[in-house]
Amino acid sequence: MLNLMYITNNVEVAKIAQRAGVDWIFIDLEYIGKENRQKGRNTVISAHTVEDVRKLREVVNRSELLVRVNPIGKWSKDEINNVIKAGANIIILPFFKTKKEVEEFINFVARRAKTCLLVETMEAVENIEEILEIKGIDYIHIGLNDINIQRKTNLIFEFLADGYIDILVKKFKEKNIRFGFGGVAHMKSKLLPLAKAIIAEHYRLGSSGVILSRSFIYYQNQDLNEFESEFIKKVKELRELEKELENKDKNFFEKNKENVKRDTYKVRDIIRNKNAK
Repeated sequence: MLNLMYITNNVEVAKIAQRAGVDWIFIDLEYIGKENRQKGRNTVISAHTVEDVRKLREVVNRSELLVRVNPIGKWSKDEINNVIKAGANIIILPFFKTKKEVEEFINFVARRAKTCLLVETMEAVENIEEILEIKGIDYIHIGLNDINIQRKTNLIFEFLADGYIDILVKKFKEKNIRFGFGGVAHMKSKLLPLAKAIIAEHYRLGSSGVILSRSFIYYQNQDLNEFESEFIKKVKELRELEKELENKDKNFFEKNKENVKRDTYKVRDIIRNKNAK
């Protein structure tokens, strides 16, 4: 089963996510440089704080607490120390490009928490072999938003359809490092490529995790009981799909791969034609 991640700093929502079966509750401290590089995109810059880590630590007891810090800089040592003291189980490093940055990150964490690398720059992709030589990497997540921006593609899943992820995954597996990628909408979403097809790609590739995106479920100050009921329902639908996928053969996954590629390029062409008008 995939590790499911959900981003929130709301204590009540975190408790609901945990009861719904989310494996990693995700606190997002990253803000340095993010606004400029994602300007004009439909992305979220969270206003989370180290105090949020402390608050969620008090209620997150079955799930693990994942904290994304800022990219490596003069602030990193203190920030990582504070996050660990606040109770983070896993620390995720975003927007790195070089082996040196990863080495600094691993040294700052010093095995006091698990480490996760967020591969979301093409420089990191190009340098991945030497980066993977570093000891102490527990998990890798491929972030599709920033890669999409850097590549100037029209759709985040083009990185999947183009086969880049297959190349990275092969290198991760050679080092026995668990990995995941991107986010996913709810299973009944009609957006292409379909969420069900994306989850099948996770299984084809041997992925360990996915982020439950805003289009999977998003808390907007609605009734908490209704939100919890909907959350549990959607996670159950995802888990039921996973049980089905466990029994699928290679031919199914190869056909699904081609369907994802076809649907991705279909949406890409629609966007291109719209932008050309």
